Parts: sequence; C-alpha cells; structure tokens
Amino acid sequence: MINNVVLVGRLTKPVDLRYTANGTAVGSFTLAVNRSFTNRDGERETDFINCVLWRKAAENFANFTRKGSLVGIEGSIQTRNYENQQGQRVYVTEVLASNFSLLEPRSVTEQRPAGDGASNDEPQNSYQNNNNTNYQSQNNSAKQSFSNDPFSSNDNDVIDISDDDLPF
Repeated sequence: MINNVVLVGRLTKPVDLRYTANGTAVGSFTLAVNRSFTNRDGERETDFINCVLWRKAAENFANFTRKGSLVGIEGSIQTRNYENQQGQRVYVTEVLASNFSLLEPRSVTEQRPAGDGASNDEPQNSYQNNNNTNYQSQNNSAKQSFSNDPFSSNDNDVIDISDDDLPF
C-alpha cells in the first residue's frame, strides 16, 4: 500500500508550535496550495490543507518560516476522530509531514512581518514583487557565471554529437 504526499504551497499563518505533556514538540499549520487548473471564470482555486509536524523538525520549521513562506512538504495522509465537548464525533484528515523544504531565500522570508499579520496593512502582492526581483537578480548572476557553459540553452549554440558517442 502507498500513502505518500508531496505538497508545495504557502503558509496561511505562523506555525502553531505546542508541546505535549512529556515535552514533545508538535507544529500544526495550514498550507495553501493552488490547483493546477482554472475554473469556469479562469481563476485558480486554492486548497487549504492542514498539516502536522513533530519533534525537532517542528521546532525548526516554526523557527525558519513565517506566514506566506513558500515550502515543500513530504509526508502521508492520516485520519483520526474524537468526541468534542458537545458529544459529537469529529473526523479530521491531515498530512503528517515527515520532511520539509524551504523554497525561497532566507532574505525573502525575513522581509515578511513576524506574527499573524493581522495588523499588517501592506498588500500581499508586495511580497510577490519582492520575490520576483530577488529571483531575477539571482538568475542574472547565474547566467553571467555560466555563460561559457556548453550545455546552456542558447539558440546559436549547436552541440554536434555523433551516434557513436551515445551510450544507448
């Protein structure tokens, strides 16, 4: 049987880091993941996926991310249920994360205000603009340093390889 999940999305709020009675760290967070297709109106819909991360990974994740951070999550889907205070059975489906990746530079993450952002009047689009500027400057410097690369995708460069040189 296979139960494997890989997600890339943005945190909707800071990680809720708590500790169990025996001191084990547990981080709960929601990841906003855009769907790969558009609806009838041409708009992309977003899924908000609840995730849980345990132990030292949860502490590190909470320390290195903020609301809006672009992250990758690996894990599995887990379901559980419990009875709430009103006596109703509540069913929960969430991703039990086993690994994470930070997918943007630290400088971009640190530009975001700490906390839940409830008092932040700055529009969220400014983060995207900062990201694009940051990535463009990084890409330009990468292109300059690899300009002599024979495998770069310049239309003027043609690599001539005979069939005898191919391993297949």
